[in-house]
Amino acid sequence: MGGEDVDKEVWPPWLNSLLRTTFFVPCKFHGDSTKNECNMYCLDCMNGPLCSSCLVSHTNHHAIQIRRSSYHDVIRVSEIQRVLDISGVQTYVINSAKVVFLNERPQPRPGKGVTNMCKVCDRSLLDTFAFCSLGCKLAGCASSLSKRRRKSMPTQSISGMDDSISNFQRNGDRNSTSNISDHPYDEDSILLDSISPPTPPPTGVNYRTANRRKGIPHRAPMGIC
Repeated sequence: MGGEDVDKEVWPPWLNSLLRTTFFVPCKFHGDSTKNECNMYCLDCMNGPLCSSCLVSHTNHHAIQIRRSSYHDVIRVSEIQRVLDISGVQTYVINSAKVVFLNERPQPRPGKGVTNMCKVCDRSLLDTFAFCSLGCKLAGCASSLSKRRRKSMPTQSISGMDDSISNFQRNGDRNSTSNISDHPYDEDSILLDSISPPTPPPTGVNYRTANRRKGIPHRAPMGIC
């Protein structure tokens, strides 16, 4: 199975939308309702936050409830682990329920004696976890996938990059007044040599001015009293 297929299987299409959604705002459709706070999300429709009144239109859909802890969105492990692999994400017990955070939480400085931190945001973690939230796991795994793709780049692409650099160096040799091949290869020096104009030779006036010696100063004769 290819890397892209694995990536699509691990991350369902609703995850990015869920992490970008703002919850606990008044519902724009049921503002007059007493329970108009949007703390639900439909994994089937992916059409933004929902309030309890909105669920009437999502009876047969898979809706999950978002909760809050210290002004951050969390979801119960019992709900999310049925539809998403949360291995490696640190869990917390809040109100006697095990939860995970949706997005990273800024931490000014790590605590003393911390030996394990989140691979994305450097938040202090227990030793058995690698990420502090679902968002950090998504970002961390996407970064690892990108690194694996770069390592598996075909040799034809790498050789093509080398050919382009060689052509650029040969063009610099023809256009520059100095022989670049006599010096160690440096892309920055080639770029400067090909752009900056050569320094003009000193003219005759400049040469005489540069070699003119300063005369010996003489004191003015003293006046007669």
